[in-house]
Amino acid sequence: MDVTERSEQVGAVSTLTPALEAIDIRKSLPLGRERIDILKGISLRIEHGDFVAVMGPSGSGKSTLLGIIAGLDNPTSGRVLIDGIDITKMGEGQLAKVRNAKIGMVYQAFNLIPTLTAQENVEAPLYVGKHSGRPADRAKQILELVGLGHRLRNRPNQLSGGEQQRVAVARALATDPAIVIMDEPTGNLDQRNSENVLMMIRDLRDRTGKTFIIATHDPTVARAAKRTIHIVDGLIAQS
Repeated sequence: MDVTERSEQVGAVSTLTPALEAIDIRKSLPLGRERIDILKGISLRIEHGDFVAVMGPSGSGKSTLLGIIAGLDNPTSGRVLIDGIDITKMGEGQLAKVRNAKIGMVYQAFNLIPTLTAQENVEAPLYVGKHSGRPADRAKQILELVGLGHRLRNRPNQLSGGEQQRVAVARALATDPAIVIMDEPTGNLDQRNSENVLMMIRDLRDRTGKTFIIATHDPTVARAAKRTIHIVDGLIAQS
C-alpha cells in the first residue's frame, strides 16, 4: 500500500470529525502576585486536508497556541481535540502515544539527530508505539515522496538546509498523523529553499490529504496556505 492509499484509508474513518478543534482555549501565567493572560479564549476548527497558516507578531500568543495544539503544553482552560480525541486532560504517557500517532511536528531548527542518516532520522518515531509495516520501508517511501530517495544514507551535515527541512517533514509524516504542525518551517532557509519547501508542502497535501498547520510571521508563507488565522493579543483577529 502506498502513502496516498494509506492516508486515504485513515482519513476515511475521520471524515465527520475535524482534524483539529480548539474550544475556548485560555492560557495564563503567574507574574509576581498577578497573572498574565496569554490566550484569551481561542476557538477554531481545522478540517482534514486543510492547509492553514497561523500568523501573529511576537508576543501575540501564537507560539503558546501552537504548543497547546501540539500537546506540548496544557491550557489553563478549554479543550483541544485531535482527530476527535480530547487531549486536554490526558496523562503524559497517554498523551505521548497520541502525539506519536496523531501529530507530526516540524521545527524551524530541523531538530534532526546528527549521528543518524536521513533514513534513520525518519525511522526513529516508528519505533515508538505500533505502526504497520517495516520502519525502513516506510522511511524510504516517505523520503522518496519528499524528493530525497537519493539521500537515504546521508547525515544531516551532508545535506543542505532545504534538504534537512525535507527530512524533518518526512519524519513528521512517517507515523501517518492526522495533522502536521510546522513552526516557522522556512525561518532558517533562503528564499529559493523557502519556495521549494512551500511547493513541497502544497504537493504533499494534494497527494496525501494531510492537514498542515504552519505558524509563521512571513506573509509569503501565509499566502501559500489555503486559510490564514491571525492571532493578536491572545485572540483571533481574523480568520
